[in-house]
Amino acid sequence: MILEISNKLILLCNTVPKQLSLLSDKDLSFKTSPEKWSKKEILGHLIDSAANNHQRFIRTQFEKPTIYYEQNHWVSLQEYQLEDLEILISLWEMYNRHLAHVIKHIAPQNLSRTSIGRDGKESTLQFLAEDYLNHLEHHLNQIL
Repeated sequence: MILEISNKLILLCNTVPKQLSLLSDKDLSFKTSPEKWSKKEILGHLIDSAANNHQRFIRTQFEKPTIYYEQNHWVSLQEYQLEDLEILISLWEMYNRHLAHVIKHIAPQNLSRTSIGRDGKESTLQFLAEDYLNHLEHHLNQIL
């Protein structure tokens, strides 16, 4: 399953940037209401998710970390609405290519290791990798 997750991430990295580049910055920046994220901010959220899951994927292999983040603060403080779209697309792609590499090389014996989330519950590394891909695909469907 881990290899499939890695391969799916690579497939997304090979296709999504082209699809995103066909959308206008105006359309990606549109907000249906002040408290809702634009598609551009959702893309930024996916970069934040990659950064935080990177921590999970590495640290869970040698410790039992508690890792979560305040996603709304991350999005608002980074001003994704003002970021250059090409930079966001490139950063999303490169981070996910790296995560595909990281996931592919998780030792099988580490997949059952756990980390702790915001709710205090433990999740296995296998679950975290699967959940990361599901979360990513969910938000990409919102954008595209």
